[in-house]
Amino acid sequence: MDLFDYMRQTSEQQEAPLAARMRPTTIEEVVGQEHIIAPGRLLYRAIKADKLRSVIFYGPPGTGKTTLAKVIANTTSANFEQINATVAGKKDMEDVVSKARDNLGMFGKKTILFIDEIHRFNKGQQDYLLPFVEDGTLILIGATTENPYFEVNGALLSRSQIFELKPLSKDAVKTLIMRAVTDKEKGMGSMNAEITDEALEFLADSAGGDARSALNAVELGILTTERSEDGLIHLTLDVAQECIQKRAIRYDKSGDNHYDTISAFIKSMRGSDPDAAVYWLARMLYAGEDIKFIARRMIICASEDVGNADPQALVVATAAAQAVERIGMPESQLILSEAAIYIASAPKSNACTNAIFAAMNAVKADPTPPVPVHLQDAHYRGSAKLGHGVGYKYAHDYPEHYVKQQYLPDKVQGQVFYSPTDLGYENTFKTRLEHLKKRENEL
Repeated sequence: MDLFDYMRQTSEQQEAPLAARMRPTTIEEVVGQEHIIAPGRLLYRAIKADKLRSVIFYGPPGTGKTTLAKVIANTTSANFEQINATVAGKKDMEDVVSKARDNLGMFGKKTILFIDEIHRFNKGQQDYLLPFVEDGTLILIGATTENPYFEVNGALLSRSQIFELKPLSKDAVKTLIMRAVTDKEKGMGSMNAEITDEALEFLADSAGGDARSALNAVELGILTTERSEDGLIHLTLDVAQECIQKRAIRYDKSGDNHYDTISAFIKSMRGSDPDAAVYWLARMLYAGEDIKFIARRMIICASEDVGNADPQALVVATAAAQAVERIGMPESQLILSEAAIYIASAPKSNACTNAIFAAMNAVKADPTPPVPVHLQDAHYRGSAKLGHGVGYKYAHDYPEHYVKQQYLPDKVQGQVFYSPTDLGYENTFKTRLEHLKKRENEL
């Protein structure tokens, strides 16, 4: 590298966004993701020993996928190549493969190929890489925000180790923010800026585990805020709100407001108020609540509070939970809104809830009454000699596929656990069960 190359590279680094400048160069500098890169973990050992095999990093934006790739680039003795699947084509891959073959054949040097947004490659492009990954010409590092089991060819998956990166914890984001504010070499330390505790808490909360989002806000805040009389740039809560374009709301994910808000959300759906339900949903989404947590609570509400008054509510809630895991934000707010409004608008019944609680109380009172002999398993040799299954009446052999028969143990025979209501579809159950009871009495 000559002087002009060095000056150009230095200038580019200085002009790069703060989030890019703050990327660690060694694995020890990486913040968060301890579940995969803590000392002693497989990925940590592979990077330190320079024995990496093909891997796919999967996780939300700003969690460190590209950072880990850059760390590997700085520590490996292999040739490191990088392409972005959003703009690269087959010709780019052919060039990388050709160079990799030359390096391996002439110098015995391996090539690591980092493909950002690998899910953007179509099946044909992914298939092209397969033989070169398989024969060791390339060591693949793929990065994707999409579930690789849906978006990456199975053949590539089987030859790669998948590491899932999680949204960074609030403490990890706070560490990165403070590092960016104070680091004079790569960060904004030379700007003589200070950040208040309130602004730090707000940015760490609002980032939702996305380090890039937090660092972009810090950079914008420092560059656009005038110095105070003391000569310092003060990043206050007001400045932070402006930079991230989000108002601070009183919401602690581990405190009372977290539980109060989810409680209000559930009670609004139970109370058949879709307007209130979608309002509390918006409050949680705005505050950065975990969408999977919201979806799980909706599944519970659909079963506990709607039940058989509308069995479809559970189907809708479950489908919503599966969808948000695959889609992510911001689109998941539409899915959650649809499901919340459906559950709130559906007829309500807690008869299923009452039934299982009553049955559990009966079991606790006497856990081991014997199973009636005619209900016992008769599918093994010798069961008939024991009398198991003798006298059992097969319901499908009788009119309306029903026959009067004892199904409860003697000690709880006659107890009623499920009392269907007149509401929604549950009324259909009630009508049928009453009809069968009437038939039973007539026999």
